[in-house]
Order: sequence, then C-alpha cells, then structure tokens
Amino acid sequence: MSDPSSLQIVASKALGGAERWFIRFAEALAERGAPAELAIRRDSALDGHPLGALACHRLPFLTTWDPYSRHALSRLIARRRPEIVQTYMGRATRLTRLSPRGGPIHLARLGGYYKLSPYRHAHGWIGNTRGLCDWMVRQGLPADRVHHIYNFADPAVPVAPDTVAALRAHHAIPDDAWVLVTLGRFVPVKGQAHLLAALAALPERIAGRALRLVMVGDGPLAEPLRAQARQLGQEERIVWAGWQRDPRPYLQLADLVVFPSLEAETLGNVILEAWSWGRPLVTAEFRGARELTRHGEDAWCVPCADAAALATGIRETLGDETLRAALVARGRERVEHEFGRAVIMDQYLALYRRLAGG
Repeated sequence: MSDPSSLQIVASKALGGAERWFIRFAEALAERGAPAELAIRRDSALDGHPLGALACHRLPFLTTWDPYSRHALSRLIARRRPEIVQTYMGRATRLTRLSPRGGPIHLARLGGYYKLSPYRHAHGWIGNTRGLCDWMVRQGLPADRVHHIYNFADPAVPVAPDTVAALRAHHAIPDDAWVLVTLGRFVPVKGQAHLLAALAALPERIAGRALRLVMVGDGPLAEPLRAQARQLGQEERIVWAGWQRDPRPYLQLADLVVFPSLEAETLGNVILEAWSWGRPLVTAEFRGARELTRHGEDAWCVPCADAAALATGIRETLGDETLRAALVARGRERVEHEFGRAVIMDQYLALYRRLAGG
C-alpha cells in the first residue's frame, strides 16, 4: 500500500519545541518520499527556515479564531485534497475544521499536557508518551482514537574534529577538563537552577580533572541564572553558549549530558539526543524520564529539584569509566531499536495507511 498524502500544519509565530519537531518530522517525511505538504504562519520564525523539499504554503494564522485564516486553510485543504491533516499546537488545531463524515482525517499531535478544549474536535490524537496518551483518555477522549508514537532521535552526524577543537578553544575550556553539557530553554520547567546549585556542591576536580558546565540555550531566566552563578561563585566553571540552531558540536564536545528538568517535562528530547550521540546521561526523574529511562542501565536518574542528588549523580558517573561505557552502550541500543528515525517513521506511516484505508 502506498503512503497516504498529508498536510502538516503549524501556526506558531515563535520557534519552540513543537516547531523544531515539525521541522524534523517534515525532513523525515521528505526523506521517506512520503507525499506531504506543509502549511506555516507567514512571517513566523519558520518562514524562511530550511524545510527540505516539501511544498510549503504560507497562511496568515493571525489569531486563534481568525475567520480569514480558517477560510484560507479550508480552501487549501479542498484544493490539495490530502488524506491526512496533522496539526500541531492549539491555533492550527482550532482553525482546522473537517467533516467527521468522509474526507481527510484530522490528527492533532500533542507534545504536552495542554488544555484539551482546542483539540477535542479532531478525528484522532497522537501523544508522544504513553503517560500523555493515558491522560488524554482519562480526560474523555476515546481510547481507540488516541495513538501513542514517541519522538525519534536524529542520527548523530559528527562534525570535523577541528571544529570541536576550535569550539573548545573559543570557550577557553582546558584540554583535560570534563565537559558537562545541558541543553534547553532557560525556563522554570528545565530546572537549570538546580544544576547550578549541584555544580557548586561538586569539588574542583573529579578523577583529577577540572569541570566545565556548558549551558546551551537562552530564555527569560537567562539573567537570573547568571546572577545565581555569580552568587555561587561558579562563573569560571560555566560556559554560556546561547541558543544554537545546530547543537551537534556541543554534543560532540560533551563528556556527560545533564538534564535537570522538573516533573512537568513531558518527554525530554535531550534524553534521546544523548543516547544517539553516545554520551552518558544524568537526568532528573521527571514524568517523561520515568517512562523512557532505566536507572543504572541507560542513564543515572535522580529525583527532580534535588541538587545534592544531581551532584552525586554527576560525581558517580564521571568517576566510573565502566559505568559510563555501559550507559552509552545501552542508550545506543535503545535508540537503534526503539527511538530511531526509521522506527518511528514506520509507526507514523503505518498509522496514516490504516486511517486512510479505513
């Protein structure tokens, strides 16, 4: 059976987690040769962003109830006649109104525990964790139309060693220093404040090597976090790398990936990135991590918002080469068999075929 045609719709103005997934998913559809097109908000952060070989339509998407955009979207769907319409986030989903009696199937993809009123009119829902799908069913969505598919991990594509060496020199990281990397927006749910407190609790050297913490990201908590680092006397041990469109050099530079998110974190793509890049991982046990990870097997897991436990996890992992190697090996194995791009895209396209054929 051939793959059904789809229209992928996101109406956001800014670039966040859902929009980055939209880009990666669009690239994966194009890679598979799936018949798909995109619809994005005109003059948004996505407008002008490389979106691969897929046709891209630009619509106003001015407000949640914008009748002009709703009409333009309805005309686009009628003209292109996709078999599957997949929407991301509330605005795109609210503006997509399809008949329940024949025609395209409307799938709303959720990556968080959002208020469900903007999503209930869809024909089906995709959640990126089992916990999220179970929650949607408890909120009254019919279980037979709630579909669980994880995010995939992009394959690691190493950069040139000279690039990594230049990055290390640029940030004045000593050649023998451990490099701890954390990635994420500087917002409360990411828990970076607890990581800074953990860093302050760690000794100057572990296994004879100094520590450097590389903070990859930006956001509203940037200045409070910097102030906390100054107050804790940790400025010389921290590199503020800013937001990076391409984080690959930093993942390649890392000796350890640390992910200190709080309970509200739904999935945690950084977990999958660490596994894909073959980097040992210390993570807080937020709800997504509890579903994905196995303590001592593929990650070192600690309670959320517990700086002392986070410091212990970092110290234990850096101090045990055998442990690090075991975490890396098991993480790579899980990406290959459970979270690889091919594995997850097979699940998406199988769902599309089943729904379009039904």
